[in-house]
Amino acid sequence: MKFLYLVNYWVPFPSSEYGGVVCVIAEHDDECYDLVVRWDNEYYPEYYPLAMESIQKAPKFPLADEEESRVVDAFTT
Repeated sequence: MKFLYLVNYWVPFPSSEYGGVVCVIAEHDDECYDLVVRWDNEYYPEYYPLAMESIQKAPKFPLADEEESRVVDAFTT
């Protein structure tokens, strides 16, 4: 089963002035983490330990297994 994760952006103020959300389709937390790290790899790798905390706290909505695992969309500031 796949899930839609609504992950709060994990980079704290002031590096990320207001925050944001990253929408990810993944089978489990570890896959979600891998996807967001690849998505965010140019920006703030020092905050990746905080990414897993945000993923574990994220609302998760079940989806059909046919969905492709990916970062669907993101809004960050």
